[in-house]
Amino acid sequence: MSKALAELLLKDRVVSPQQLAEVTQAAGGGDNQAQLLIEKGYVSETKLVYYLGRKFGLPSINLAKFEIKPEILNLVPPDLARKARCVPIQANKGTLVVAVADPTQLGLLDDLKFRVKMNIEAVITSFSALDAAIQKNYGGAAFIGVAVESFQKEKKKEDRESGGNSDMNVELVEVHNIDSGHDASEGPVISLVNSLLGEAIRRNASDIHIEPYEKSFRVRLRIDGTLVEITKIPIDMKRAVTARIKIMSRMDIAESRVPQDGRIKLKTGTKEIDFRVNTLPTLFGEKVVARLLNKGNLQLDLTKLGFEQKQLDVFKKGIYAASGMVLVTGPTGSGKTTTLYSALQELNQMSDNVSTVEDPVEYNLEGVNQTQVHKEVGLTFANVLRALLRQDPDTILLGEIRDFETAEVGTQAALTGHLVLSTLHTNDAPSTITRLMNMGLEPFLVVAAVNTIVAQRLMRKVCPSCRAEESIPKEKLVEQGFSPEAAAQMKTYKGAGCKNCNNTGYKGRVAIYEVLDFSQNLKEMVLRGETSIALKKQAVKEGMKTLRMSAMTKVAEGLTTFEEALAMTMDT
Repeated sequence: MSKALAELLLKDRVVSPQQLAEVTQAAGGGDNQAQLLIEKGYVSETKLVYYLGRKFGLPSINLAKFEIKPEILNLVPPDLARKARCVPIQANKGTLVVAVADPTQLGLLDDLKFRVKMNIEAVITSFSALDAAIQKNYGGAAFIGVAVESFQKEKKKEDRESGGNSDMNVELVEVHNIDSGHDASEGPVISLVNSLLGEAIRRNASDIHIEPYEKSFRVRLRIDGTLVEITKIPIDMKRAVTARIKIMSRMDIAESRVPQDGRIKLKTGTKEIDFRVNTLPTLFGEKVVARLLNKGNLQLDLTKLGFEQKQLDVFKKGIYAASGMVLVTGPTGSGKTTTLYSALQELNQMSDNVSTVEDPVEYNLEGVNQTQVHKEVGLTFANVLRALLRQDPDTILLGEIRDFETAEVGTQAALTGHLVLSTLHTNDAPSTITRLMNMGLEPFLVVAAVNTIVAQRLMRKVCPSCRAEESIPKEKLVEQGFSPEAAAQMKTYKGAGCKNCNNTGYKGRVAIYEVLDFSQNLKEMVLRGETSIALKKQAVKEGMKTLRMSAMTKVAEGLTTFEEALAMTMDT
């Protein structure tokens, strides 16, 4: 919503000054105030469309039920449709009819009139219907379909010219186009790959999976921790798409028998986004997985990660100790890197030497000396760590403790006056102690070196747009530790599913933590050979909240569902 429209709604008393101020602040300078006004119930979409139609003397339509012909859509280039915030719906005798949601911005249509060389007439539709139409007809998924169609036309043409066997030619032509620096719009494969990357960014995905099978070639995105299929690509395009991604990632396109790693760096507007790319040979070709590393989404403020205050106090006590180890555990994709980078940011002072050993380095941190592991030339975690100890470090981030050698050198560093931050893969905080000893560390070394252990998970949040109250039996809540009184009064929520959350009922994620302060009692239990179960019971007795308890706190706060909390803490 433009500033002009906001002022108009205020002037005509469609919204109050307080309502507009609230949504303007919530939008943070963005242009989604209209959506927020509607979501908060300050104005209905129907009322807004009716008001704007009468105010500007424009007819209104329900764009959601309007079927637009492809030849009409082709009249307006995607970049122009997005810029002018319009969708063409009809063309007749030199006049193009376009749907808009904000008639105070009709001046944006002047450029469109010049480009399409037609008269322009506008009709009013709702903001949500316009957004949906732009995404459907001009979004990444639409571009993918156009690219596939273009590829198939080219292939049919080459099949006729080459006697029906042009699979290899298609790949070579595509590679030739890339190397010769042609514009991305000239090649369907280039356009398709760009669309896939753009769609992943738009949907805020964490990973892209491009998977070859015997008779299909599918693309899935991991969104809020769950894989969602977005398209199937013709099997004919398999080798060309893989080759394009490998070239962008600076991999060897002639080698398809061994896994390869690479990186793609993109700039979209003011944002820089890295894709960490890996290829893996499978039965029917190379599978490609690209992880999105968006520094703009990297939250490096410990107070905003999801720690409860007592947990944060214990964690800070551990990272501000003069020496010792602070370990963060959890499965892949649980946010361990973000937690550790946030701790580094907290500790990154001019007076300290902060160094890291990572595999790979995910984000560049100003003022931190970062080293990437390279096993082929002998740069293992243990070897780099040994070298770092001669670099006069104060704080060391060790990407992961994978074996006895790394654990031993890390422990020695922690015992000789350095603070060591690292990660392991364990289900909960107490079992980390057992894991270290299973690696071969003596109990007395573990007891002497470890300060604090954090276990974490990422849980999906309930979508705020379609959130509705859910009834959970009181007995089930009591089973999870709530008092009967609290269970009776508690409100729980679940998402019904809407366009904002891709009909999943979830939007975004929140972290839950289990923070173990390695107290004297726990250290004595370790030296006596007590089990991790006994350690956990004692830690809870001393005030530690387990992952399940933290998850249930988020349920009580209305941030996630009861079902999600149980599913994400099943193994703890």
